[in-house]
Amino acid sequence: MRFIDYLDKGASLGADAPCLTMDGRDLSYGEVQRLSYRIARGLERSGIAPGEKVAILSGNDPLAFACVFGISRAAAVWCPINPRNEAAENKFILDAFDCSLLLFHSSFAPMVEAVRQDLPKLRALVCLDAELPFAPSFDRWLAGLADDLYQREPVDDLAMIPGTGGTTGKPKGVMLSGRNIETMTALTLMGYPFKGRPVYLALAPLTHAAGVLCFPIMTLGGRIVIMHHPDIGEFLDLIARYRVTHTFLPPTVIYMLLDHPKLDAAELSSLQCFWYGAAPISAARLAEALRRIGPMAQLFGQTEAPMMISMMAPAEHYNPDGSIAMARLASAGRISPLVQAGIMDGDGRLLPTGSRGEDMIITGGFNVYSIEVENALRAHEAVQDCAVIGLPDDKWGERIVAVVQPRAGQAIDGAALAAFVKQQIGSIKTPKQIEIWDDLPRSKVGKVLKPDIRARLAGR
Repeated sequence: MRFIDYLDKGASLGADAPCLTMDGRDLSYGEVQRLSYRIARGLERSGIAPGEKVAILSGNDPLAFACVFGISRAAAVWCPINPRNEAAENKFILDAFDCSLLLFHSSFAPMVEAVRQDLPKLRALVCLDAELPFAPSFDRWLAGLADDLYQREPVDDLAMIPGTGGTTGKPKGVMLSGRNIETMTALTLMGYPFKGRPVYLALAPLTHAAGVLCFPIMTLGGRIVIMHHPDIGEFLDLIARYRVTHTFLPPTVIYMLLDHPKLDAAELSSLQCFWYGAAPISAARLAEALRRIGPMAQLFGQTEAPMMISMMAPAEHYNPDGSIAMARLASAGRISPLVQAGIMDGDGRLLPTGSRGEDMIITGGFNVYSIEVENALRAHEAVQDCAVIGLPDDKWGERIVAVVQPRAGQAIDGAALAAFVKQQIGSIKTPKQIEIWDDLPRSKVGKVLKPDIRARLAGR
């Protein structure tokens, strides 16, 4: 399947139904279809051949996301560009991924103007919302193009090239096929609850997991409500206003949601599935979310092996008697149907079940897994987030070091926190060193960067 197949399936269920919504304005399925025909013709007129790469640089925006379907209909390849990247990183991606055309929002015009001269492969630029000296506006670019049925045949099954997080060096392009996306969509539909036409609220960046979760929604003719800026209060208002059934947030934003004063008064009864993923979540805070929000659902994957490697549907967060399955909350769920998974060593040999890699700290001859210590730390009421690493130590071989981010307005006493952890998991696993930082270093997608923490602490 191609991206257009998800759109066209939704349109077959009702072309007048709302497809993309933002700021109270709707684009219907039929309108997105007709726009995709024009975009495909615009790409052909710009000399983009089937198989060429077309990039989109924009924050969350219905028009930018509609362009994905025009790219697909032109048999080109979508390259989503993370709007949080710096100019140098985007220049590298646009060159390394062989992008021929860039569609961008005017808020990124200074960045585009700064790098365009160094990108000889980039033959055309189009600004989505303004006329610029170096790029035509989207409206002018589409002028005179018909909006009746039009599409080209693809040269292969390559659908998109997202970039990796770049946590181990420069971003790498991951070549995802239509079959990859189709499998992910099928797993989503078979593994999570969907009753009636879904309404999906997208606060997280559409360049990442929040974007590909739109495709299963569209197969059911669902509505996608897009937020341009992350605002927790507005997020809660939109759930009530549109009777949102599905949404996705990473753990760091879920913690902000749990701390928001409007949460307990919010109307959340429409929710069927509140996905979380992209980073480990505190078991204690997940239990809090189950009590105060409702149907939490885990998804686990990676750019190179897109969702879902493993999954945990809302019902699996509970025991048969309805109590929260606390022992299950620290897991990554169950291996998904259609997926085989294993842990391999550096030479590609399959390791026994239960093996762990660099996440293990050997201290005083004992093996300690950082995730267990992190879960104990996150259970403290004053801890917003944390990271645990091992550093060389003359006495212990490695000492357990915790870097802790307090919740807003909270103060943390290191000795008291150590005593709290010791009471939960014992003295061997209790950090020998606790650092209190205002925030933790994170990647563009919000993942904690332990190498940066290690380097900062080792440099002292």
